[in-house]
Amino acid sequence: MITRQVTHSEGGKRLHRYIRTLLPHRPLGELYKMIDQGLIRVNGKRKNQNYVLQAHDEITLQMDTDTFAQGKRPAQPPKKYGGIDANIAVLYEDDGLLVVNKPTGVLTHPAQKGDYQQSLISRVHAYLHHQGKLDSTLFLPATANRLDRNTSGIVLIGKTAQQLHALNVALQQRTIEKTYVTVVQGKLRGSGDIRMPLLRDQATQRTKAVYAEAHTQKSESSTTPLREAWTSYAVIGTHDDVTLVQIQLHSGRTHQIRAHFQQIGHPLVGDTKYGGMRMPGNGHYFLHAWRVVMPDGQTFEAPLPLAFQDAMTQWRWTALVEMGTDPPGTT
Repeated sequence: MITRQVTHSEGGKRLHRYIRTLLPHRPLGELYKMIDQGLIRVNGKRKNQNYVLQAHDEITLQMDTDTFAQGKRPAQPPKKYGGIDANIAVLYEDDGLLVVNKPTGVLTHPAQKGDYQQSLISRVHAYLHHQGKLDSTLFLPATANRLDRNTSGIVLIGKTAQQLHALNVALQQRTIEKTYVTVVQGKLRGSGDIRMPLLRDQATQRTKAVYAEAHTQKSESSTTPLREAWTSYAVIGTHDDVTLVQIQLHSGRTHQIRAHFQQIGHPLVGDTKYGGMRMPGNGHYFLHAWRVVMPDGQTFEAPLPLAFQDAMTQWRWTALVEMGTDPPGTT
């Protein structure tokens, strides 16, 4: 009899996938048959092959140690992370959750083949590997939210399948509060809501905000279906013809903030893709995922990038209005 206990990081895996990591050289059909026949049990009971394992579940396999050894994964050299930058800005970490502050100019995920080493997720994997906390045969940590290359700030990462699932559910149910800070063209006043559906054109990689009643059901083949989107904003301060804005996202669509502010005539300063004016001495816009409030009230805040801080210092903001906690760099 072979006995194994499911670890915290293995929780959330389906039974057949877990057994496959233990016996990778056995045919998958044979593993299914062993589960169906009760030769593989969970806490002493028969389970379906799709049973979702929980941490501390006890797995028993009715086979001797020699037979088990023949089906085990052979020794392999660890995946090499030596060439990847493992220096990430960790805001919070526990057994299941990792919260990091993504720098400007870094992809969250690889956009194409060859991008992996330069992406945030590769840095996270390298960081966990060097900490001795990564076992890619069991579960590979993944991000629950995504930021554009030139958007900085908070990214939530599930280190276990259970935690990643919980984060995804919370994001889908909109029980995670996400607040951004940005600088837009023109002078906005007070606060408001932008409720405009979005269309995503995969061919041009652009998102367009449209009025629902003006959108016909017939669309180009490269365009995704119309998706509802809701952005709230509050003015923090103004300087000449630009406005510092605090934003709360109620939905998480690709390029939502950029497309919504373009549509109302206030594109992000420096966001030339969405109609913004080019910033002298700076090749991108300022958009920062500043604060996240979890469903239980736990709050994370990410300091602004140095370039954003420098711009905030140079611009003398007037009519500064406090909106809860002032974003860093505004006082």
